[in-house]
Amino acid sequence: MLEILYGDDHYVAVNKPAGLFVHPTKLSPRETSCLPKLRKQLGQDLFTIHRLDRATSGVLLFALSSEAAREMCRLFEERLVEKSYLAVCRGFTPESGQVDRALRENRNKQRVDAVTQYVRQAVVELPEPIGQHPTARLSLVSARPLTGRTHQIRKHLAHISHPIVGDTNYGDGAHNRFLRSHFNLHRLMLMATHLGFSHPYSNEPVTICSPLTDEVESLFHTLGWAAFRPNVLSV
Repeated sequence: MLEILYGDDHYVAVNKPAGLFVHPTKLSPRETSCLPKLRKQLGQDLFTIHRLDRATSGVLLFALSSEAAREMCRLFEERLVEKSYLAVCRGFTPESGQVDRALRENRNKQRVDAVTQYVRQAVVELPEPIGQHPTARLSLVSARPLTGRTHQIRKHLAHISHPIVGDTNYGDGAHNRFLRSHFNLHRLMLMATHLGFSHPYSNEPVTICSPLTDEVESLFHTLGWAAFRPNVLSV
């Protein structure tokens, strides 16, 4: 069963687990994904509005009709949807910043504009050498993508030399192995924590929040971040 975070006559949002595709893919056609799983759970048809990477957890929104999907997709296209993520990164990031770097959606396409804002929420330094580094430094970061490109936050944080822990595509292998061996962490530390918009049918403000999983809560407790709670759109 997927955890329902929000629901009304037009939309439903779930807390997508890390490691689960949004919808069936040619890469893993037989693997379970959110869309058919939620269709079976609710007993009705659903329409995809946006995407989260397979490795990313958190708020995922679906529409209950094609018309509702078009209305919400319009908000995404016009950049009227506020998205906030939480990430654990290698090293001590600057206190805040903005990465404005065009990205290529795939090898066959031209680069398109991509902008991500971020704010550092906490840091920790562990007395464990990693590679050429005498200690392990980690930052907890809130990130807001102002555009919606594939792997945008992952690519942008890696570009400023602070890749997300657990990222096997753009990350640091030594840090990933350290987190696996010391904390039994086997996931990308990127969570979609908040989604905010004006409802297309009522114009009322809607903010959908995703709680931290027990695995993430446990890691934060170990790192001394137990008191931290993601603020609504805190970047």
